[in-house]
Amino acid sequence: MQKIAHMTPHYTAHTLPNGLRIIHLPTVSPVSYCGFAVNAGTRDETIDQFGLAHFVEHTLFKGTQKRKSWHILNRMENVGGELNAYTTKEETFIYSVCLSDDIERAMELLSDLVFNSRFPDAEIDKEREVVIDEINSYRDNPAELIYDEFENLLFRGNEFGHSILGDEASLNTFTSASCRTFVDAFYHPDNMIFFFYGQTPFNKIIRLAKKYFVSAPPLPYSPVKKRITPRLIPAVTEQRDKDLHQAHLIIGSQGFSLHDPRRIGLYFLNNLLGGPGMNSRLNLALREKHGLVYTVESGLGSYSDTGVFDIYFACDPKDIARCTALVHKELKKLRDNALTTSQFHTAVKQLKGQLGVASDHKESIALGMGKSFLHFNKYDSLEDVYRKIDALSPAQLQAIAQEVWDENRLSQLTFV
Repeated sequence: MQKIAHMTPHYTAHTLPNGLRIIHLPTVSPVSYCGFAVNAGTRDETIDQFGLAHFVEHTLFKGTQKRKSWHILNRMENVGGELNAYTTKEETFIYSVCLSDDIERAMELLSDLVFNSRFPDAEIDKEREVVIDEINSYRDNPAELIYDEFENLLFRGNEFGHSILGDEASLNTFTSASCRTFVDAFYHPDNMIFFFYGQTPFNKIIRLAKKYFVSAPPLPYSPVKKRITPRLIPAVTEQRDKDLHQAHLIIGSQGFSLHDPRRIGLYFLNNLLGGPGMNSRLNLALREKHGLVYTVESGLGSYSDTGVFDIYFACDPKDIARCTALVHKELKKLRDNALTTSQFHTAVKQLKGQLGVASDHKESIALGMGKSFLHFNKYDSLEDVYRKIDALSPAQLQAIAQEVWDENRLSQLTFV
């Protein structure tokens, strides 16, 4: 049994002979969360595969060597459990939520989906229409579409710069063989992890993993396509006519990668600027003080070698200039003025409280643990995160604000 260096006492890890890593986090809840996190996503597609990682995620559920799609759908539903999946720019998650009594059922089914899916042609054709409908629905929602379009703008010329969903032209080229090729290239035991969060003992999870997962061949993973780190490109301002009743805007820049130690500082600043709290600086400035918007928020996305910072709001088209000026005013305050001791300690207390409340959301914990172990081979406890926050200083935060929010780096995309 392999233990990870610097292992915090709350989780245990093990690696199977075929290279599959397993992480186990115990809880007293009778509900279990388990699944696979695969180190493959949109950025791993070739130019003729746009949308294939997401399409594979959909079609994994359409038939295996021993199950038809309706058998798959009913397997967990019949015991009140859930089966789910999603795709990001860098990962694919396939997971189940169920009672602890049904954990073996879940692990056997997940193994069948990940290692034995056969992508039947008839199901491929049906699911293609489902995803095309998903794309069209997405295009009808400017508040969601603008995020994709902004990343396309920010990462133009790089694999990050296209939608996870792909487009109708690429989807119409996908076949059963296309899906199988992608799975064969990336769904290797040593290119994924299995995560478990529940009350089932670690030894039983390992026993079940050996029973259901060792059949996956221990093929050494060799990337078929090298990931290229996006370069920092000049800021750009674009306005696109969408014939909308409201204007939708995003202002942002590249942020820090998952491995950059400054990421926790930017996370802190983002929470202060436009995080979920109603007392965020942007909410106070644009909504509470001036009544110009219903929603204004800022967010972060971190990848293995880059990141994204963005501010989103929607307003009356006549208020675009005023809202934009207020956003830049708040950014300038954080660039030019270090937080006072009182401001800093208040922001620390708020952030810790928010993280503590969020830690009660078990599905988010399970999925976050899976992503962390996939990329870092470890999982930080809440106490570990608190220590990183406590190590920050107002001077460090100001330096981060000056770098990421430099006006020469901030791009803007407007839908009107």
